[in-house]
Amino acid sequence: MLKLLAAPALTTSYLALGQASNQPLLTKLHKPQDFFSAAAPAYNFEDPPLRPWHMKAAYQLYDLESKPTSQGTYEHCWVSPKVHRNSWNRPGAVHSDWHTADGKHAIHDEGSLEYFEYALQSSLLTPLPNQAELDPPNHRLERQDLKIGGIKLDCIKVIPKMPLNGHLQIVPLGLFPTYCFDEGSPILRIEYSWGSLGIEYNKIVKVQDHYLPREITIFGGKRKILTASVDVIEGITTSAPVLTPPPNATTVTTDKVQLTSEISNGMNLKTVVPIYPQDAKDAQVSGRVVLRGIIGPDGVVHDLQIVETPWPSLAASALWSVSQWHYKPYLLNGEPVEVETTFNVIYTLG
Repeated sequence: MLKLLAAPALTTSYLALGQASNQPLLTKLHKPQDFFSAAAPAYNFEDPPLRPWHMKAAYQLYDLESKPTSQGTYEHCWVSPKVHRNSWNRPGAVHSDWHTADGKHAIHDEGSLEYFEYALQSSLLTPLPNQAELDPPNHRLERQDLKIGGIKLDCIKVIPKMPLNGHLQIVPLGLFPTYCFDEGSPILRIEYSWGSLGIEYNKIVKVQDHYLPREITIFGGKRKILTASVDVIEGITTSAPVLTPPPNATTVTTDKVQLTSEISNGMNLKTVVPIYPQDAKDAQVSGRVVLRGIIGPDGVVHDLQIVETPWPSLAASALWSVSQWHYKPYLLNGEPVEVETTFNVIYTLG
């Protein structure tokens, strides 16, 4: 069993937070970039020195009225950056993917998962923005303090340099991707994006000197989308059977194929029409939202990022819509592969 340094229990209600750690920092963080620089090593769960470990989480999905629907489990087994497995299991949908020492990638699917089920993996293991999202020529960082339930958080706004920015004298908190840390520390507590979506991280523990939330809530506005609790954190052997793909798993190439939106459009099997936000209508805003993301070998959309938007609520609306689109798997030499492409959502008044 891996050694855990548990934090004091935190409340599970929305945005009612407690401190994740009472250990003093040698140097208190102040500059926006310092938070990400200090946090990056502590959230790198592909760090080669990590000992083999296994995590299992139970999750709950909710409908549009925040009423519980399906329940499932997510498991992560890690031996090295080359050898690991992720799996989801709930009624009507099973997905597992294996990366093996010989460089192969195998998957097994029964039914289709939802976008936010896949998002649980990144929320637990890679919640911070990547370097491209912090690139100074295309983004700027802004710090703003936030108090929730008497607890002070240091929030860093990652503001993309879009034409929209010229219309905003002050960028509201959470309008663009925003990461809120415990005061002066690299412990991530809340993530906001596009004025609607959010992720709350609670009951932070230390796993091999890396921070892991044992409770997560993904929400959109006041609506719950997914809650999860990590029930198992333990060591595993490098020869654990779960690390070996079964005979019925499908081998896929690890390389992503770059496709234009015109080509990927021809693979579309299911499109969900976006809702035109009322605030955009009132402001007489129309135009195109451009997103970039991955279409997995199972045809489900992953890792969506906003590239361009004429208005924040249109970005949130487009993300909600595209996250539910489904595609025919793209075959390369007869094998399904991941596809990186762009998605265009057009909003027209009248």
